[in-house]
Amino acid sequence: MDVAVLGLGLIGGSVLQALAAAGHRAVGFDADPATRATARTAAAQARSGARWQVAGTIRDALRDTDVCVLAVPFPALPAVLTDLAGYPGLVTDVTSIKEPVRELTGDLRYVGGHPMAGKETSGFRAADRGLFVGCAWVLCLEPDTDTADWLDLAGLITALGARVVPATAAEHDRAVAGISHVPHLLAAALTGVIEGNPLAASLAAGSFRDGTRVAATRPELIAAMCGGNADAVGAALDQVLETLQALRTELSAPDPVAALRPLLAPASAARAAWPPVPGDQTELPARKDVLLRLGRVGGWVTDVDRESRKVIAMRPESGRNSS
Repeated sequence: MDVAVLGLGLIGGSVLQALAAAGHRAVGFDADPATRATARTAAAQARSGARWQVAGTIRDALRDTDVCVLAVPFPALPAVLTDLAGYPGLVTDVTSIKEPVRELTGDLRYVGGHPMAGKETSGFRAADRGLFVGCAWVLCLEPDTDTADWLDLAGLITALGARVVPATAAEHDRAVAGISHVPHLLAAALTGVIEGNPLAASLAAGSFRDGTRVAATRPELIAAMCGGNADAVGAALDQVLETLQALRTELSAPDPVAALRPLLAPASAARAAWPPVPGDQTELPARKDVLLRLGRVGGWVTDVDRESRKVIAMRPESGRNSS
């Protein structure tokens, strides 16, 4: 395929490099001239057969392409979308919120997407063509989604090594509020314990590192994804605060050790059972209702047969974990 990638930060740059390495004609664009220069230099240094192009304008990047991947921060999307007016190709994105993006896309052939991959570092220099290998990549299915378009994107993405998870935009936004957005807020709160406390900063080790890693993400990116999904994030955060308050209450019990144990046990069991172990591979018809049921039970697509309109899928195996 011929693919344009608009926005060459960590995710967009990784998409560009992964597509080029997979043999697609990949053309990137970024509004920042310095980022474009960095991407061009990296392309020149890439090994033959894995090189990409960098355009000077959005229009140049879109020319003669089949697919456009929007990889700009959510606040920048409205301006970028004005340049896509009349674009006949398929449009997807990598934004961490889906309903608000869907509302902006109008008459475009749009299928929402979100790769659940990333780092606390950002920018094209942090990009990695192998970033998506093994990651879950949500592809949204709505009543007005063209199934053929969805299958085209699913085939493109699974070829990059990702697991495609079907879901509606609303389902996606509720899920990521708890497993992605709220953890960024918690990491920011936890990081505050070392401010003005050099002893704590010196003693901080694995628990602090793992619990606060994403606090190093650029603040404007955290604010955009949490603020853009405010209702779902608020509801998920309320649940966490309720749990924390229950734990705080038990710390004042006559025997806090005994009081805390039953509250901590479910979380320990849930974490031990994650990530899910894939069950047996199965072939499914590429129907929206079937695909959405697959996503709702935690399943994913690993390959696409467009001719037969079937997908190769896996569901998590119940009762076992990866340990």
